[in-house]
Amino acid sequence: MPATSTPDFFSFLGLSRKLGVDTADLEQRYRALSRQFHPDYFYNAPPAERRASLERSSYLNDAYRTLKKPLSRIEYLLKLESSGDVPADARSSDLRAKAEGASRASGTPATSPPPAGLLEEVFALNEELDEIRAQRSSGAPPERWKARLELARAPIEEKRTEHEAALERLSAEWDALIDRSAGHAEKRRILDELRERFLERNYINNLLAGIERELAS
Repeated sequence: MPATSTPDFFSFLGLSRKLGVDTADLEQRYRALSRQFHPDYFYNAPPAERRASLERSSYLNDAYRTLKKPLSRIEYLLKLESSGDVPADARSSDLRAKAEGASRASGTPATSPPPAGLLEEVFALNEELDEIRAQRSSGAPPERWKARLELARAPIEEKRTEHEAALERLSAEWDALIDRSAGHAEKRRILDELRERFLERNYINNLLAGIERELAS
């Protein structure tokens, strides 16, 4: 069967749609399927079978790369659950596009407003950055304004740590719902929280990247 007939990466690797994955088990499944689908075994096969082998091997590699990392698992699950079973070879991500469209703390014009849960931190950081830029322009020694940047980074780093913990907690709650075959409403609540925390986390990373650019300027 061609890879595109498989609904998603999880089922292709024989896994349920859970965010907690045994990496050793995932590795074993990946290696077993790699041997099964490797194009070398189809060297003398008809062209259609060779193409299917290449397709399955490519799809398997995409699935493995996506599911072996916790954050990419979350991103992929959110995409599946928000739009139904998407095409198996879809590479782009609506979530990533939204994150890339978020405004940064480097002064880049915003294309989307900060998430509601980060408004206070974003406003405080932007005010501090304006003062630091003015200080730098006035000829203040680098050690003075760089020390202020480091202080400005601390609460953003703390926020990122909080979001990492929240994503771990919500992932465990999602898996518990899958284990007991929970209803749609319960799963939707966790998915909505996961999506919000995930987008906020990407925004936080953009803020921290902006601070790094200021330090390097």
